[in-house]
Amino acid sequence: MRIRILADGDEESLADLQSWLSTDPGTSRLGVATVAGHGPTMGALEALDIVLGHAVDIGNFALAYASWRSVRRDEGPGPADGAAGGRKLVHGDSTVDIGHLSSEELADLLRRLNSSGTTGTDE
Repeated sequence: MRIRILADGDEESLADLQSWLSTDPGTSRLGVATVAGHGPTMGALEALDIVLGHAVDIGNFALAYASWRSVRRDEGPGPADGAAGGRKLVHGDSTVDIGHLSSEELADLLRRLNSSGTTGTDE
């Protein structure tokens, strides 16, 4: 299953999420690729493509994401409180705001998206 997490103009949050995922023991082996902008935004970090291979990956990603979001909120006011990057998940034709979901809710959403038969994004 391939998912995409959007920057929504907040490259710093997405770079922070990428770093978090690479150092978390449960997600450090996930396939994570950066998606750079084209045209006027050439080179700007626009998204992270993440490959979740099986149910354990889904659970580990959901837990790591929820932990990252919690730490960002605890750091005080800033982008994590508003429309920060890393809040929108894209899978196939579905785009969902995941910034408010618990790890259990995110894992459930990912399992449902995975079982829906949607192929993911290949942009």
